[in-house]
Amino acid sequence: MSTILEKIAQIESEMARTQRNKATAGHLGLLKARLAKLRRELITPKGGGGASEQGFEVSKTGDARVGFVGFPSVGKSTLLSNLAGVYSEVAAYEFTTLTTVPGCIKYKGAKIQLLDLPGIIEGAKDGKGRGRQVIAVARTCNLIFMVLDVLKPLTHKKLLEHELEGFGLRLNKQPPNISFRKKDKGGVNLNATVAQSELDLDTVKSILGEYKIHNADITLKYDATADDLIDVIEGNRIYIPCIYLLNKIDQISIEELDVIYKIPHCVPISAHHHWNFDDLLDMMWQYLQLVRIYTKPKGQLPDYSSPIVLHHEHTSVESFCNKLHRTIAKEFKYALVWGSSVKHQPQKVGIEHVLNDEDVVQIVKKV
Repeated sequence: MSTILEKIAQIESEMARTQRNKATAGHLGLLKARLAKLRRELITPKGGGGASEQGFEVSKTGDARVGFVGFPSVGKSTLLSNLAGVYSEVAAYEFTTLTTVPGCIKYKGAKIQLLDLPGIIEGAKDGKGRGRQVIAVARTCNLIFMVLDVLKPLTHKKLLEHELEGFGLRLNKQPPNISFRKKDKGGVNLNATVAQSELDLDTVKSILGEYKIHNADITLKYDATADDLIDVIEGNRIYIPCIYLLNKIDQISIEELDVIYKIPHCVPISAHHHWNFDDLLDMMWQYLQLVRIYTKPKGQLPDYSSPIVLHHEHTSVESFCNKLHRTIAKEFKYALVWGSSVKHQPQKVGIEHVLNDEDVVQIVKKV
């Protein structure tokens, strides 16, 4: 492990020494690719999986999962206790929480699991502290709450983002619009629909050569960077929305609070005094993009108390059927839908129909 860390340190120092210009772009791309490969080896060591450490694997419950990430002693446990009513040990010293503490809240009919992850320290991505397990759990979340202390400078946010990015987590980003296809022969074929400032054929070839890929079709649909290309080749990057929670706002002035409100993806809160939790939950709901569908048994009123919650990527009638029970899709004849996804109320739809939030659905089976 130390040899991998030494190699990473060597590559990072070489990248810091290298001037950035057109002549060195290919070399820098190669170094970035090597760095990405070494990082992947750090996260998933070669050989067997090995026993997972006690207390980190938490079974997934509810409709979505939200992870609290932050440096030690910024108020993650206080926030979880006050939001979900779960007792996570709280004290005035750092590293109070040592394992993952799960909690659950019900919001707008959806059950949302909250995970209080132990504090991350600098160098977590290189295996320091228990950072690797913490970030491995963070990768399974649908949304990250990055808890920051409002009194400490924004360098904390930069450090945390750097640690998470080292683990292949991309916060508040979309997957790169690059199509990449391996082939058996024909060499590397690069097409760019817009002018590229960083990538040219030689740079792309040197990056692909590091992965021992010599035949591939690549289409760049925007001005991409070497990092974007490496993300696409690695294929194990996870794109997660993230909300920055600036905690302890009871210790700053109103003027400072006005400035904080202008930062994107940010919610100022006070976990201790329960301030601004409404805004936080509202923003959480927007970022999770969950879709609630109400069921309607034949000849009865719709059941508005317990909606079926779907993720925004899978909102077809088929996904809805599978969420209810896996045999329903086989016996499906048609569905009657009331709501904003249809023109007429009700409307007869097939299994491919895409549902909107708060639609009412009645399923008719084959006889």
